[in-house]
Amino acid sequence: MNNKWVPVFPAYATPLDKLGWWALRAACAGVLLFLLAPILVIIPLSFSESSFLAYPIPAFSLKWYENLFTSAEWGRAARNSFVVAPAATLLATVLGTAAAVGLARTQFAFKGLLMSVLIAPMVVPIVVVGVSTYLFFANLGLADSYTGLVIVHAALGAPFVLTTVLATLQGFNHNLVRASLSLGASPLTTFFRVTLPVIAPGVISGALFAFATSFDEVVVTLFLAGPEQVTLPRQMFTGIRENISPTIAAVATLLIVFTTSLLLVLEWLRGRRR
Repeated sequence: MNNKWVPVFPAYATPLDKLGWWALRAACAGVLLFLLAPILVIIPLSFSESSFLAYPIPAFSLKWYENLFTSAEWGRAARNSFVVAPAATLLATVLGTAAAVGLARTQFAFKGLLMSVLIAPMVVPIVVVGVSTYLFFANLGLADSYTGLVIVHAALGAPFVLTTVLATLQGFNHNLVRASLSLGASPLTTFFRVTLPVIAPGVISGALFAFATSFDEVVVTLFLAGPEQVTLPRQMFTGIRENISPTIAAVATLLIVFTTSLLLVLEWLRGRRR
């Protein structure tokens, strides 16, 4: 029976080559285990009956999950996260897709410079983004508001949409657009009936990245959000700083499950695209 996990070495491979192959895989597995260790440690603690984050676990209980779902503070933070993140994702997806389609269709001077400006939020230190947006939004009255938070989160997520859609458009046959326009379809109809179905995997992948970026963002939220706009990451940060509770472990476990689900969906979309 053919097993795809069994390596097939070329005829000229020496024993040293085979040893190096296995050593590389073992090193990669060790690094992966090292990175996953904090996750593997925190999940059991969320089911601990103890009021402290410590091993050994005296007994297992769901009381921290009950505290999470019954707490007014955590409930408000969860609602804010599930309001801000989808709104920011929608705005980032629209802006990022429009920018990607425009950049792919046209050639002009300083296109590379414009591209660098558009993806700048991916490389600029997040503290710089937080300070600058706070100083700018404070004069506009957008600090301590949902609108300001959504705009900044969308700006942080739009570059992910832009890059993934641009990558999808690299293999796009623009003759399809020309054919649609020659048959009398409007540019808007052509986009929704021809272009969008083809680049949909890239759009959805970018939207998932934008959603994860907004949902996990904490630094900008510390600068811009007021008491009523506290999100889950900021509530976790506050809890760690003031009073470490196993409820934070319960929230972290749920976020791990949620983020892992997003990544699995993203990988499935990549497989569909290939």
